[in-house]
Amino acid sequence: MTDVVLENARIFDGHSADCAEGMSVLVKDGFIREVSDRPIRAADVRRIDVGGKTLMPGLIDLHVHAYFSDLNAKLVDSRDAPYRTAHAVRKLGHALDCGFTTVRDIGGGDYSLASAIEDKLIRGPRFFYAGKVLSMTGGHVDYRTPNEKYHTHGYCSCGSMNWGGVVVDGVDECIKAAREELRRGAHCIKIVASGGVMSPSDPMWMNQFREDETRAIVNECTERRTYVSAHCHPVSSIRRSIEFGVRCIEHATLIDAETAQFVAERGAFVVPTMSVIFVTMEVGAALGMTADGMAKLKVAADAAIEGLQHMRDAGVKMGFGTDLLGSTYDQQCREFEFRREVFTPLEMLRQATSLGAEILMQEGKLGCVKPGAHADLIVVDGDPLKDIGLLAADGRKLDLIMRAGEIVKNRLD
Repeated sequence: MTDVVLENARIFDGHSADCAEGMSVLVKDGFIREVSDRPIRAADVRRIDVGGKTLMPGLIDLHVHAYFSDLNAKLVDSRDAPYRTAHAVRKLGHALDCGFTTVRDIGGGDYSLASAIEDKLIRGPRFFYAGKVLSMTGGHVDYRTPNEKYHTHGYCSCGSMNWGGVVVDGVDECIKAAREELRRGAHCIKIVASGGVMSPSDPMWMNQFREDETRAIVNECTERRTYVSAHCHPVSSIRRSIEFGVRCIEHATLIDAETAQFVAERGAFVVPTMSVIFVTMEVGAALGMTADGMAKLKVAADAAIEGLQHMRDAGVKMGFGTDLLGSTYDQQCREFEFRREVFTPLEMLRQATSLGAEILMQEGKLGCVKPGAHADLIVVDGDPLKDIGLLAADGRKLDLIMRAGEIVKNRLD
């Protein structure tokens, strides 16, 4: 890998609105080794003139499902691994081309896919994954309709499994399933703590998993020095999940002002996902989503933006997530458009960089431009602190994309 010096750059470091100009960055062995306001002296390097454009950390999407190739989860399961993998290759390549140099697969991603990316068999962002989602019987990842009695796949002695989730009941099964996913390399564990839109037999308001089950899973993650993230829509599931030790909430769609204040006081994180709501509202019926699913989705859509405002007002620490399923994956960058109804460009930039790194427990390594960090960088043709639409253009306004020191796109030379 050739060492690189990026010269004459205006740097957004992932934190500060004060972007230093005329800066140089030395990239060596996949890491940022030096950031200087003076020319960097280094032999045998490739020098690239950034031309005064904005150099910033690569984007982080904290809520993707690489294998989720259709809105119908049971159809995803029946198409089997080769089809799901082909979809993941296409989806992850698109994410990288849009400037997302890191993603967190929060349900279904696995060691095999992570290894294929690491070994450069496929193009993709840096890949964190939660393994299979843990659900109770009748929970959000139990995709059986009410008239189906049996699961179609066995999973050790813990319960049953589909391509993206494990059904477990009771403390012992929860512990065993969490340990198994961590053994398989999961970077965190995701549970479903409320009902959801896509599942056929649980209303969105339904709380899921008992306190002892949740705390058992949290304890396993604590011993592994990682964390639990929970799928939650209503305020009851958000509050009880955090009380039981969950560190990160996914969606939080129906959150109110009082619960947002509680989340902020506890120092927990939230990853809202506007894209999956509003994009699916646009195309869900045409893609075969059921009338019941569309009705539940409308409940989420009616409350989502107000929920963002509650969290902003309370000072909740939020990451950037999209949760797009099936063929809608190519709408990933629209998350910036939906969020700008509430947030400033600076707030969104932090959500998609430094706050994302904090949620991943990768502070100082990702989401920043500083010595010692991974060289995951993008160059924006313009000022994203003034026009966040530059990042909503599906990569067309990115002149350079670098992932782990490797240049995957360059229009600067």
